Amino acid sequence: MVKEQKGTIYTVCLMFSDSPEEVDDLVQQVLINLWQGYADVQQKDRPRSWVWRVAMNTCISADRRARRQPATNSLESIGLHSADVASDNADDRQIRLLHDRIHRLGLFDRAIVLLWLEDLSYEEIASIVGISAKNVSVRLVRIREQLKHMNEAPEH
Repeated sequence: MVKEQKGTIYTVCLMFSDSPEEVDDLVQQVLINLWQGYADVQQKDRPRSWVWRVAMNTCISADRRARRQPATNSLESIGLHSADVASDNADDRQIRLLHDRIHRLGLFDRAIVLLWLEDLSYEEIASIVGISAKNVSVRLVRIREQLKHMNEAPEH
């Protein structure tokens, strides 16, 4: 199951961190959580949805813990963001800008966007995050509006 879902696990972890070391730590923690809950999944849920849910919850929990701790010499603490680094490739700049804007969303909205970007149906997203498919639709409209207004905001 992990071999089949490794791309999903890595994608979720990458959405919550820019640091390769932190992504590796998150992947390890997700794998531990998957291992600990594996006996239960066979009876109650589809494995794909369960892996998404475990990965998202693991990353959200780690993000919350990190926000409670004071910043220690990270690039972000000194005001340097990955989107500030110049690139010759316009596609790379666009990807970094989108990544930065998605990171500025709340954790729940970030999770919904990530699932939507992975081409999951509204029903699958709803199942993973625990809301109705209609609520997923409404939230995505609101998230698009937020992202649109971020584009209008002056950049540093």
